[in-house]
Amino acid sequence: MADLLGEVLADLVARSHRATPLEVAGLVDAAAQALGMDAALLYLADVQQRLLVPLPRSPGTSGGGTVEPIPIEGTVAGWAYRKESVRLSRHGVPTLWLPLVDGVERIGVLQVTAGRLTARLLHHAEILASVAAVIVVGKSGFSDLYALTTRQRPMTTAAEMVWSFLPPRTLGTHQVTSTAVMEPAYEVGGDAFDHGLHDSRLYLTVVDAMGHDLASGLCSAVALATCRATRLADGTLTDIAEQVDAELDHWLPDRILTGVFAELDLDSGRLSWVNCGHPPPLLIRGHHVIPQALEAPSQLPLGLGPGNRDTLTVHRAQLEPGDRILIHTDGVTEARSQTGELFGEQRLADFVTRSLSAGEPAPEALRRLIHTILDHHQGRLRDDATIVLVEWHPAPDDEPAPHAAGVGRRG
Repeated sequence: MADLLGEVLADLVARSHRATPLEVAGLVDAAAQALGMDAALLYLADVQQRLLVPLPRSPGTSGGGTVEPIPIEGTVAGWAYRKESVRLSRHGVPTLWLPLVDGVERIGVLQVTAGRLTARLLHHAEILASVAAVIVVGKSGFSDLYALTTRQRPMTTAAEMVWSFLPPRTLGTHQVTSTAVMEPAYEVGGDAFDHGLHDSRLYLTVVDAMGHDLASGLCSAVALATCRATRLADGTLTDIAEQVDAELDHWLPDRILTGVFAELDLDSGRLSWVNCGHPPPLLIRGHHVIPQALEAPSQLPLGLGPGNRDTLTVHRAQLEPGDRILIHTDGVTEARSQTGELFGEQRLADFVTRSLSAGEPAPEALRRLIHTILDHHQGRLRDDATIVLVEWHPAPDDEPAPHAAGVGRRG
């Protein structure tokens, strides 16, 4: 049976190389049947993570009829996605729902039906889900099909530009997890985020450009591109901020942008950051936000030009294992209800700490948080809202030795 599994998966991978995106769902279904399952169907999460949408397959393919999207809230399929765990539905034919995960990024679920479920079949289904996720992600960079599947309506030009610059929403290793959400997904203009790993460091960027139009999107796109180019040239955090400032002043005069540019040493837990006119990051330790832990004297936004700013300051803080850093734009806390009530930093902090205390994975906590913010504002935000949540969770052998460095020290 092990040989059968290897042969089926090898054939699936070989066929996937030259398959069109529309053929992938059929190939996965064929592999499932070769492994003794009745059928398999791929679902991808939509941009706002409210629905699981079936991935289309070639016309005439077996089982290719109309299949409706499934809500992520209140369904067995949604539970598998939200909790990243296998779920079983016994209504009618036994059905397995398996999370599709690329690294630590949730992309959807795999539905598997079988007349008789066994431990071996479950094992094969889990491996098939892993391989299917890799294939889908590999095709997504050059396929309109996957973009159309995960969207419920067209995006604005500004939003299309910003999303094309963004990394996956979630990344992680055994030392760290970083996850992000951004709304309004289809009309986002000035907000953007970036996170990336290099050796034993995690780099973080959150920017918020003035306005909510195409020029705002261009402003944030220039900031991200400049940030990456400077970082890859071995620039420091101050080099990054200064270069973003210069590029904006040169190419987009009269446009300004706030931002946090940060670096986390994954071995030591040392956090360094530059804050240019942006809301200060929040430090969550245990079940509480540590008040003012990462606050620092305000510095001017970027885009004013090299001659119009003071020397940039790098702030530093020592994290403890399990600490979480939350960076957000002002559209999060300034979202207003119908009665004019601000969502506020306290409500933001309370929601995140309660969710994490309940054991929710960080990506799920942020998914529910951004939907709560949208609901607070009747589904439409007047400003972009972006949140990045980072958790430093080194293995016990990786934990740094105790030392005297305190939270929020500057240097």
